[in-house]
Amino acid sequence: MKTIGLIGGMSWESTLLYYRLVNEEVRGRLGGLHSAKTLLYSVDFEPIERMQAAGRWDEAGEVLADAAERLERGGADLLVLCTNTMHRVASAIEPRVRIPFLHIADATAEAIRAAGLRKVGLLGTRFTMEQAFFRERLEQRFGVEVLVPPPEDRARVHAVIYEELCLGDVRAGSRAAFQSIVGALVAAGAEGIVLGCTEICMLLAQADVPVPVFDTTALHARAAVDRALAT
Repeated sequence: MKTIGLIGGMSWESTLLYYRLVNEEVRGRLGGLHSAKTLLYSVDFEPIERMQAAGRWDEAGEVLADAAERLERGGADLLVLCTNTMHRVASAIEPRVRIPFLHIADATAEAIRAAGLRKVGLLGTRFTMEQAFFRERLEQRFGVEVLVPPPEDRARVHAVIYEELCLGDVRAGSRAAFQSIVGALVAAGAEGIVLGCTEICMLLAQADVPVPVFDTTALHARAAVDRALAT
């Protein structure tokens, strides 16, 4: 079994989910008392969030590249960045390490294609919904069309993520709001919904959505275990 290097803390709420999911996946595949071999580097999210808000992406990329190097030196065999938004700086991380970097959008797109879908709605932070790094990877590399909510709905989704979910605050009213936003995306032609922020799975599950859900947290964790157990 290879050692999975996790760059987490963005937020630690979703990093907790990653740790549980990779261990459940390993136990489910190998049985007994097996668990995942992992190394975790968890950053302080407050300064990272300030860099996001100020558009200081190069500075944030340097912080995460340093974390990646530390994990590689510690013995990680592959690298998982436990956040959608910070894949905005994946290009700053990948050249700094020799070990494989598992991109969250790739794991998501492969699941969408396996389901035979061509058009999906995307929920995430405003950075993920509005900037190109996630949407264009799905569209250009995998041929998946991506729909995003209108500006007022993007603002609501972003606020719920940062002001509630990242703090472990899961509210029924926010779930209802997200379901309404999802309904509009489905009405616009979305065949599936991408939970494109690693905290959204705390709020929405498949039972809450009328079309297939693609939970990036679970898909990314599963892809990590696939790589860790590959011979």
